Amino acid sequence: MRYADLAVILVYLAGITWFGARFRRSQKSLKDYFLAGRNAPWWAIALSIVSAETSTLTIIGTPTLAFAGDMGFLQVVFGYLIARIIISLLFLPQYFRGEMFTAYELMQRRFGPRIRRLTALTFLIVRGLAEGVRVFAISLVISIVLGTGELPSIFLIVCLTLFYTFEGGMTAVIWTDVVQMFLYVFGAAVSFFIIFQHIPGGWHHVLEVAAPLGKFRMFDFQSPLAAGYFSRPYTFWAGLMGGACLTLGSHGTEQLMVQRLLSARSQAESRAALMASWLVILVQFTLFLLIGIFLFVLYSDGHIAAPQPPDRLYPEFVWNYLPPGLAGLVIAAILAAAMSNLSAALNSLASTTIIDFGGALGRGPAAGTVKRARMATIVWGALLFGVGLLAQHWGPVLETGLRVVSIAYGGLLGVFLLGILTRRPGEKAAITGMIAGLAAVVFIVFKTSIAFTWYVSIGTGITFGAGWLSSFVWGERPQAAIRAAPPAREETRA
Repeated sequence: MRYADLAVILVYLAGITWFGARFRRSQKSLKDYFLAGRNAPWWAIALSIVSAETSTLTIIGTPTLAFAGDMGFLQVVFGYLIARIIISLLFLPQYFRGEMFTAYELMQRRFGPRIRRLTALTFLIVRGLAEGVRVFAISLVISIVLGTGELPSIFLIVCLTLFYTFEGGMTAVIWTDVVQMFLYVFGAAVSFFIIFQHIPGGWHHVLEVAAPLGKFRMFDFQSPLAAGYFSRPYTFWAGLMGGACLTLGSHGTEQLMVQRLLSARSQAESRAALMASWLVILVQFTLFLLIGIFLFVLYSDGHIAAPQPPDRLYPEFVWNYLPPGLAGLVIAAILAAAMSNLSAALNSLASTTIIDFGGALGRGPAAGTVKRARMATIVWGALLFGVGLLAQHWGPVLETGLRVVSIAYGGLLGVFLLGILTRRPGEKAAITGMIAGLAAVVFIVFKTSIAFTWYVSIGTGITFGAGWLSSFVWGERPQAAIRAAPPAREETRA
């Protein structure tokens, strides 16, 4: 036992839990609990977006990608930028018409209540599964530190995060995200320089070992006509299109991210938060990929076998090589990323459950609606605990997490684009298109070798095309453009 490190970790866990719970007093209505009162500054939302987007999967999974391959994952990150531009121009104007609490209210305005429930249910399922993978990822870190199994590790992190999310709502989510993001970026930077110091010969030796093996290769311009092209996840077009469509699905249609964008004071501030977050994302992914390359050189020089499973690579180095106290700080940083994502997921899952299925708005005083929101948060905490236990059998955490969300994002993105860009298709056509898109992607996942970076693009295209064509079969009347909903009735304050 390294008591200095454990003390640092425990102080962090206690401190961040106390900090998040302090926001309980400001939670007087659903707007406060789910949208931080629509008063969060853009820079805090930007950092909160970064925290949600990078996650523990990024911290422990991205170095493994570079350790085993190269820096090709950055092709996906450049696709993130394209998506943010499209979201700013196409989606945000729709979300800021009227007062919305969830992304799926937009679908009811355009199509009807059934498609709203279908899209909301799809989000609940996919986010529940994806967050379970993230919960399992953090159990790997805790088990290294404490020597415990998955069950107590998952239980500890879920309970602590559930407590402050239950108390402080979206306000706690955003402001704890800000603190936790600074902590894990600092931890990554410290790790970077310490790994560098362990490599004799410094940067020159890194280049000497890694460059001839193509470790610094960023772009893969292989021809799409080459054999097996669509089975490779990190070619230029797979990465660019995959990253763009993945982010359009996550940031444009998934409540986890849309909820943050809706918490801004205005559409302009929401746009600023979205675009600023990409710059931080680019720096972060570059840093974690370089850490993976440095670890490759270090392990090669020492003829050290890579740990199994591979996702233990970075946390094991931190725990075994960093000085006492500092190792605890970096492990605490990894825990920070996990708690940041988990708290956001709990709040967004609860908001979709209450708003899209619970019909909470307009029913009784604010104290009652917030109470139901908190109960939904507890239920989802228990469900994510169970999924986290199952996720240990699903494979490498980063790509597993991306695969899970990619299956559903095509259907979600396709139906949202159908609603925003067209007028003819009605609700039946939208449901038909979404079912067709989801079915097609499920078939591709289990019956083909196509890489996961293509899932969202294919699902989006099939959903949009099937929805448009089926509108002629159903014979529905052309719909009007999405209209602004009337301002929501202000909830009664407790």
